[in-house]
Parts: sequence; structure tokens; C-alpha cells
Amino acid sequence: HTIENELEDSSQMQSIVRSSLGLCSTVYITTSFFGFLLFGEATLDDVLANFDANLGIPYSSVLNDAVRVSYAVHLMLVFPIIFFALRLNLDGLLFPSARPLVLDNRRFALITVALIGIIFLGANFIPSIWDAFQFTGATAAVCIGFIFPASIVL
Repeated sequence: HTIENELEDSSQMQSIVRSSLGLCSTVYITTSFFGFLLFGEATLDDVLANFDANLGIPYSSVLNDAVRVSYAVHLMLVFPIIFFALRLNLDGLLFPSARPLVLDNRRFALITVALIGIIFLGANFIPSIWDAFQFTGATAAVCIGFIFPASIVL
């Protein structure tokens, strides 16, 4: 596991995962709580869409810009973490018997460029993020309900 590879003492892994899940849960719950306090019943599915209008508070435009910039920074910081796991798992799926990805620069570059290209095209041509969420949800539901149980039996 990648977390275990980064730790000197692998016995710390469980406490690190617990604390990171607790921290993430706290941040998300706090964000949703204050978003609901700010917008009330008018909270949209995409909270960022609420920041398009004047909030009726002093320095509303500064708050709008701060939220948008913080969201962009969040995406920039999270993307490499998610992309690392995606690239590693795709390599294992496509090349199960090949030497490790870190030892093959050509395969590393090929997978990276292909994934970045696909992500770029998806970001530009999928009209709404909700389409991607619906596709992901439908795919995950089928996998959890039908594919994974059947593959465990096999």
C-alpha cells in the first residue's frame, strides 16, 4: 500500500488513516454546516453556484473570490494524490506482468500523457459536472451490486 511505503514504522498506518479520515470528515461537516447557515433553504446542489449572487453581507465579492480561489487550490493539491493512484492502478491493470512502473520511464510517460489527455478532453467536453457524477454513481452502483459479489464468488 502506498501509505505503508512512505512510513518508517508501518504500525502507525492505522492511526494515520484514522486521524486523516477524522480531519477530512470534520472539514466537510463544518463546510456543509456553515454553507447551510449562510444560504439556508436556498442552498443549491453545487454550493459554488450560490456564490454567483450578492450574499447581502459586507465584502460579499471578496468572500466569493476567496471561496473560488480556495476551491481551485484544493483541486490543484488533491489532483496529484488521486492521479498517482489512478496511474498506478491502470498500469497494474494493463501491464500486470511488466516490471514496476517506476523503472520504466517510457511506460510511465505514455500512461501519464494518455490519462492527462483523457482528463483534459473530459473537462472540456462534458457539459456539466453532474453528468460525470451520474455516470460515476451508476457505474459504482452496478459494480457494488452485481460485479464485485460475482467476482468474489469466482
